[in-house]
Amino acid sequence: MTKHVLLTGAGGFVGSHVLRRILSDTDWRVTCPVTLRHHGNSDRFAPYLADRPDWAARVRTFLCDLSCPIPPTSVAEIGPVDYILNIASESHVDRSISDPAPFVRNNVELMLNMLEFARQAQPKVFLHMGTDEEYGPAYGDYLHREWDTVLPSNPYSASKATQSALATSWWRTYQVPVVLTRTMNLIAPGQDAEKYVPMVIRKVLAEEAVQIHASPDGVPGSRHWIDAREFAGAWLHLLEHAEVQRHPDYDRPTMYHVVGEERSNLEIAQTIADILGKPLKYELTSFHESRPGHDLRYALDGAKLSGLGWTPRRSLEETLQDIVGWCQANPQWLGAR
Repeated sequence: MTKHVLLTGAGGFVGSHVLRRILSDTDWRVTCPVTLRHHGNSDRFAPYLADRPDWAARVRTFLCDLSCPIPPTSVAEIGPVDYILNIASESHVDRSISDPAPFVRNNVELMLNMLEFARQAQPKVFLHMGTDEEYGPAYGDYLHREWDTVLPSNPYSASKATQSALATSWWRTYQVPVVLTRTMNLIAPGQDAEKYVPMVIRKVLAEEAVQIHASPDGVPGSRHWIDAREFAGAWLHLLEHAEVQRHPDYDRPTMYHVVGEERSNLEIAQTIADILGKPLKYELTSFHESRPGHDLRYALDGAKLSGLGWTPRRSLEETLQDIVGWCQANPQWLGAR
């Protein structure tokens, strides 16, 4: 029997890639609560649905701000669901620092409402997207492992850590079948212009200096980077292969890290400039003076998911080549907000 999926964040950057991967790799039906209030954009999914009527027939969208409870009429219309894939969240660190209260409130209320919906819907899996930033900085060459101590540094990471804590408590108290993932900087075509990679592309094309966060002694910040399309593949792999741990047989939910390749922010900028065939102008700025709550390095250990049989198929360089070419063909996305 065809599975029915409730996918949040389909109008967002990551959710739109997950939706496309579901449609291309499965025969599932997908219901998507959509709002454009939090940088959502229907142009992320409308073109490929228009090109594929067979895909469009399997997708139902409805207007719903998930920071408010899903109305009972919508719950009845959604009907039974096999999987809940929870991606929707505010995600930009700078905005969480400049205006923290509504940012955090949105992410916490969204999580509460989705967990309460899950209590009614009783899906087989509630798959939730977390972030490496929940752990705080990774020092030296350390790679954070699943269930390491959580020490968020800014309102964004604190809101995501709160989401994970709420999911864990609903798993324990109400037996919601939670599976948690944490991942790092996601990149691909269609990302909002406020994010690092499209921002670098825009500035290199304009021959403007790129601000590179660094330590006070000039060591550039570092991240792990992964293609959002690879992340989508990892989630489908988890739905097929991961065990849903249940309380009281286990003391915590299933968790996996979805991990890409580590590069410094300067290396990413230089690679983009090389692809564009332009010189890189940049300024190193003290990471904490210019961005309080910013961490110099995030890093995750991906061995657990690799042991389950999944690793990325596309290299970081291939992804950056693809993004640069796509942005040159779609320059309107370099200024979209």
